[in-house]
This record gives sequence, structure tokens and C-alpha cells, in this order.
Amino acid sequence: MITETSAVNFRQNLGEMINRVQYRHDSVVINKDGKPVAALVDARLFERIRRMQGRFDTLCHRIEAGFADVPEATGLAEIEAAVALERTSVRASTNKP
Repeated sequence: MITETSAVNFRQNLGEMINRVQYRHDSVVINKDGKPVAALVDARLFERIRRMQGRFDTLCHRIEAGFADVPEATGLAEIEAAVALERTSVRASTNKP
């Protein structure tokens, strides 16, 4: 479960919030001025997020290296064409009787 709370309430109830995360495996989103600014999550979940971030960063670097010689305008045009083709395909398949 995800709980949202203000920064002031979080400070006042830190022990309870930690218990929610540790024992119930909840997450707490901390808002400041009505906007989310931080989250308190279970340490195991945080470790998984860190590993996934590392894998994502590695993948991004590989993609960047693979397309380093492609001009940006050309790459964006290819992406837009692929998106348009996929949208057309999805529309066609959802309109079938």
C-alpha cells in the first residue's frame, strides 16, 4: 500500500512511518506544498530499484553508442514513423468486426 503524507506529518510520525515500511512493506510518499518530493520504501525494494536503474543506464548507453552516428533529426523522424505505423496497426486491429 502507498501512503501519502505531508513533510510535517512525516516528521511528527517518523517511527510509525518506518514501522509501516519495515513490517507491512508499505511505501510512504512525502509531499511538500502538495507536491511529492521523496518516498520511503522498503530497503529490499530500494535495492531492486537501484539494480534496475543500473541496468537501464547501461542499456541507454548502449543505445546511445549504437546510434551515435545517426543525426538527431533522422532518428526522431524514424521514431515518429514507427509510432505512426504502430498506431495505424492498433487502430486497424481494434476496428475489425
